[in-house]
Amino acid sequence: MSTFQMLAHSPGLFACICLLLGLLMGSFLNVVIHRLPVMLRRDWRQQSAEILSEWSAEKDAPGELVQVRTGLEKLGPALAAAPAYNLIAPRSACPRCGHRIGALQNIPVVSYLVLRGRCAGCKTRISPRYPVVEAFTGLVSAYVGWRFGFSLAALAGLLFAWALIAAAVIDFDTQLLPDDITLPLTWLGLLFNLWGALTTLEAAVIGAIAGYLALWSVYWAFKLATGKEGMGFGDFKLLAAIGAFLGWKMLPAVILLSSLVGAVVGIGLIALARHGRNIPIPFGPYLAAAGLLALFFGEDINRAYLQLL
Repeated sequence: MSTFQMLAHSPGLFACICLLLGLLMGSFLNVVIHRLPVMLRRDWRQQSAEILSEWSAEKDAPGELVQVRTGLEKLGPALAAAPAYNLIAPRSACPRCGHRIGALQNIPVVSYLVLRGRCAGCKTRISPRYPVVEAFTGLVSAYVGWRFGFSLAALAGLLFAWALIAAAVIDFDTQLLPDDITLPLTWLGLLFNLWGALTTLEAAVIGAIAGYLALWSVYWAFKLATGKEGMGFGDFKLLAAIGAFLGWKMLPAVILLSSLVGAVVGIGLIALARHGRNIPIPFGPYLAAAGLLALFFGEDINRAYLQLL
């Protein structure tokens, strides 16, 4: 029996492999969650400096901008010449003492437990969120492997789940849903469903369109009624990606679940005085959670919902 046949006929073995793969991916997602927003801000600053520098040379430039033209001309190249900072470089290190994290200190979950949640160099406490993300990613990955077996659907489910986890935590931290995650995720969903991995291509295309337009319509209705922005464009793109993976039939369940959870959590935070009424609450984590639930239990949720109707 070949390795592929063994995996196809042993869902438990495949789930264990997905668990290990998910733990490793969880470690990488921690890097993405921490570094991607910083990378985006650095890029935005460089672009802003270049745009302002070009504007300062134009005839209609404001006087205040002309006065700082020399500084702007130097700022752009200085930002571009900054040391590389991406998902690979520099190597992970303690932000306090600079201790480089070696391979043995980067084993998902295990290293955190062995080090008792502290830096090996200066003993500074490490946030427990790192092992939580790793463990959660591993468990979700294992369930994907168990739920879909050794198939194209499992590969699609893994990539979908990993992207949702990264997007949710980034949005929770920064209220940003990076295009670097949402846009490739939409195209991946359409690509996988070209071969019917999770739904038909027709349902995926309609799901992507309907997912974007659904929240886009809510955004503009709220803005026209109140003059305020109720959500960000990243939420539209994330729901479009969910629709591209799961199809349009899952969108009502995703919207309902995310709205209910978001409302309950938001009201709870306000009631406990931990969140001001005027402080925006990121919607991405609730969309991501609803997307995962729909991936695993979407059909059951839809059947239960239709029975209630």
